[in-house]
This record gives sequence, C-alpha cells and structure tokens, in this order.
Amino acid sequence: MLKVRVIPTLLWKQFGLVKGVGFDSWRRVGPVLPAIKVYNQREVDELVLVDIVAHLGDDDPDFESIDEFGQDCFVPLTVGGGITRMEQVQRLLRAGADKVSLNTVTYSHPELVSEIAKRHGVQCVVASIDVRAQIGGGWTCFSHAGQQATRREVAAWARELEDRGAGEILITSIERDGTMQGYDLALIETVVRAVNIPVIASGGAGAYQHLVEAVTKAGASAVAAASMFHFTEQTPAGAKAALAAAGVPVRQAFQPDTAA
Repeated sequence: MLKVRVIPTLLWKQFGLVKGVGFDSWRRVGPVLPAIKVYNQREVDELVLVDIVAHLGDDDPDFESIDEFGQDCFVPLTVGGGITRMEQVQRLLRAGADKVSLNTVTYSHPELVSEIAKRHGVQCVVASIDVRAQIGGGWTCFSHAGQQATRREVAAWARELEDRGAGEILITSIERDGTMQGYDLALIETVVRAVNIPVIASGGAGAYQHLVEAVTKAGASAVAAASMFHFTEQTPAGAKAALAAAGVPVRQAFQPDTAA
C-alpha cells in the first residue's frame, strides 16, 4: 500500500483564505502566505490551493500571486480555480504549481485533461469532483463551485476522467463540506471502486478518526481537510500520528505529538 498523504486545503477568495459550510465560504481565515509558511514548518505532504471565485469571470488565474506563494511553498502545491486553457496551465507550472486541479472546465472541455496529461504527465492532473447526494441514492456532480448541477453521475464521471488522463481524483461532498461531522464514506468508496488511480477524500473531516475511516473503511489514498486544521487544535502531525497508530502507512516526517 502506498503511503497515505495528509493534505491541507486552502480556499482562496480575492485577498485571503476563507471557509464556511456547504461551499458557502464566508468566514475569513487569514492571508495565504502565512498559512503556507506554517504548513511548511509542519511538514505536510502536499497543499491544495483553490481560487473559489476565479470561475466567475473570464480573467486568467492570478499568476503573480501564485508565483509569490510558490517561492515560499516547500511541499508539492496543487493549484485550482479558473483554469480553462493549456496556456494557463503552463504558466501556473512555471509560477510554482506542481499540479493543477480541474473542475468546471472538465464538463465543457474534457479534452483539456487529456491535453495536460499528454504534455506534462498524468501526475500533473488532479480531477476535482464536487457532488450532492440524490434523493433515493447516488450522487450528482456539480460545477461552478457547487452552484450548477450537471447530468453526470459520480462513478461514471470519475472513470471518464481517469480514461482521459487524470492522475488522481479529489472527491468532495458538498453537504459535508465544513461540517466537521465526517466524510461521506459511501461516496469515497464508490469512487475508489470505480477507478484505478488515487482518490483524495474531501469534505467533512473534523477529527483524526474521520481521516482513519476514509482510508481504512473507504479506501482513500489521501485525506484533505481544511476546517479541522484552521479551527481546532488538531494538526497534520497529529493526523499522521493517528493514522500510523491505526496501521496506516504514512510519511514519517512528523513529531508524534499534537504540538507540531
């Protein structure tokens, strides 16, 4: 089994980081750069930075800011939000991103996934899928930061994205987002069973046990969290210690206490 990654998620809105519940990200967390520097010190495995309002306009991603963030980020950085063209992907990679996260554009131009994978390798493409549960079972995929329903069913869509060249899937339950009540384990397991690439669990983590369950019960290859690291005393180091105690292989670059 590959070592499981612990990945803090940073939601970027205009001039700072935000968080909320159910994709209603209204609560300001603080500026981006200090958060990145803190996570550097805590030796997280990766960071995901998503501009949650970039899809609202036709402007390019903020390459200048990404370049600034990239200079101070010493762990692999995935950048998402507002990406619509290969040119933007190349500029983000030059600015310091290691991977790009694609969501909204995949529904209208899924060929971009294949183009990026062919040019930069599948490891560069993180396919982000945001879903809401359906009445009667199943999940519907949403685009535009959870605002627009698509006709895509999650398992079939995840398989198509894999076939097109995605290197991993970031799956997020919109209803669980920010609740800290735990991941939707059935959703994660459904996606894990549908694909042969790593699946990152997202949406709902609030305790170390939730991370453990996402891996041991649902089969996630990585766990992403935001609120539990922003608003509680729980840390990525503590998360790794809890995963290791449960028999989950993790990278050992952490101190086995919650003071890290």
